[in-house]
Amino acid sequence: MNVVEFIEHLHPFDYLTPQELDQITAELIQKEYPGDSLILEQGGEISQYVYVIRHGSVKLQRDGRALQILEEGELFGFPSLLSHSPPSSNVIADEPTSLLLIPEAVFQTLLQNEDFAEHFNKNLSSRLQKLANIDSRPAEDSLTSPVRALMVHSLVSVTPDTTVLATTQRMRESRVSCVIVESEPPGIVTDRDLRNRVLAQGLSTDIEISQVMTQPVKSVAADTPLYSTLLLLFEEGFHHLPVTEHGDIVGLITTTDLLRHQAQSPFYLLKRLETLDGSAESLASYNPQLLQTVQGLFDSGLNPIQIGRVVSSINDTLLKRLLVLAEEIFGPPPTPYTWLIFGSGGRSEQILLTDQDNALVYLEDTPEAKSYFSRLAEYVTNGLLQAGFPPCPGGYMATNWCYPLDHWKALFEEWTRSPQPQAILEAAIFFDFRAVHGTLSLDSIEKLVLESGEYDLFLAHMARTAVRFRPPLGFFGRIRQKDGFVDLKKGGIAPIVGLGRVYALECGSQSRATVDRLEDAVNAGSLSQQGAENLAETFRFLQWLRLRHQLEEAHSHRTLDNKIRLENLSHLEKRYLKDAFLVIHEMQESAELRFRLAMLG
Repeated sequence: MNVVEFIEHLHPFDYLTPQELDQITAELIQKEYPGDSLILEQGGEISQYVYVIRHGSVKLQRDGRALQILEEGELFGFPSLLSHSPPSSNVIADEPTSLLLIPEAVFQTLLQNEDFAEHFNKNLSSRLQKLANIDSRPAEDSLTSPVRALMVHSLVSVTPDTTVLATTQRMRESRVSCVIVESEPPGIVTDRDLRNRVLAQGLSTDIEISQVMTQPVKSVAADTPLYSTLLLLFEEGFHHLPVTEHGDIVGLITTTDLLRHQAQSPFYLLKRLETLDGSAESLASYNPQLLQTVQGLFDSGLNPIQIGRVVSSINDTLLKRLLVLAEEIFGPPPTPYTWLIFGSGGRSEQILLTDQDNALVYLEDTPEAKSYFSRLAEYVTNGLLQAGFPPCPGGYMATNWCYPLDHWKALFEEWTRSPQPQAILEAAIFFDFRAVHGTLSLDSIEKLVLESGEYDLFLAHMARTAVRFRPPLGFFGRIRQKDGFVDLKKGGIAPIVGLGRVYALECGSQSRATVDRLEDAVNAGSLSQQGAENLAETFRFLQWLRLRHQLEEAHSHRTLDNKIRLENLSHLEKRYLKDAFLVIHEMQESAELRFRLAMLG
């Protein structure tokens, strides 16, 4: 690759027009530096160039301390040039290095290109976010489009005093499955409401529709992205959702609309789950269908956080269906219970590769209850196994973790107040719990989790867990590989999840999702806004790389894992991956100081 091709394929120079690239190549200076030669001096002359590393590497050194290594495709010199101030560190050739020098006058002219200039003005979190958007390039009709693109404009409405009979006749004539009730605030009635609230209850069709409507009605603004609407329909179990502009209902979106919109819509899979019979054949088809759905969401431009919420909702639906089937087989539960999930499922961050992480809590400790829930747990975990969810290597599954509520409360108290290594490990797992199915209230356990933030020693041990896995960085910030691979989960995702968890405990947050926990910590003053933003965007970026990698593996019929090859990344992705790992390292060091980990020895 010649110099011109190298520059035009390098980010952010790929933002430039052919004419702007011609400006660079006309004035570009190529210069060779022997190893250990000083290129820029800390506190010395202001940089007159933006330097691009063509071959080799340079070392940043401040006050005699080596900070970082910059490698092929990376830039330096621009902070000094833009601020008109001396360099903040020495830049030294770490080996024989070839540099491309862009003169200040040319660079200043190029800054008139807004996209190019934006790259140098943005912080790391913004650049990471921009990278995923560049790569995705969603289609115009994707799930990132506003909901107005799919809403039905023709609405049928009735007054609150209209009878149920007259309403149903109106719905039949208009061929609609719901009506808006012109009450204050507005209400809604669907065909399901009429079946469940009128016919099933044996009520007269002469009653007013206001007696069976849903009020107030939930709605979405017309400019809401389709993926947000999708999540609301999923999480609330709605089939119809009014669309508003300036507070007025102007249209309607339904699950049917979204089914027509995308052949790979999650609602196709959701509809199949409603009639799942629990047979080995029906369960075996789940994983391929989920893969197809995730690929569709990824291609539509959703980021992994959004995809994780959708996938978690779909997995929840599968789990609920298995539990309903189990209750039909074994009969009604002898005592109230609740099925829990934790790990990525508890945080609603599941994507593709995920083990089973579940548990069961029941109220009354009787031999009958123990026998019933043991059989139920066995049935459900086997069903999940057939659906493609491998067993948890650590055994954290409902077949092993099936206890009465009082026993669970004792466990949570012990984990908090006696922070031994095994207790801390289990707390880090179970404190991400989320209830999926059942009627038993877990408020008493939630209260214990919130109170755990008051125990400084416990928090310190949880923080030590969060910094146990370190980003794979070697000397001077170089990415360290193992047999050519980098483990994104162990070296990046898991540390951020751990930091989010400990900051959430400290500030009393009840959130489970990592990004929500970081935001809560900012609002409570436990974490800086910039630190939280950098961690959140680093988390999204790493999840994006991981998901892209796993989709490629799935389509190549390889076993899914979390390890990527650096050689398969672009120059920009390598650069940002290094920056992402450096952010995690810095935030881990900050957590060590905040939670006084040195005192633990």
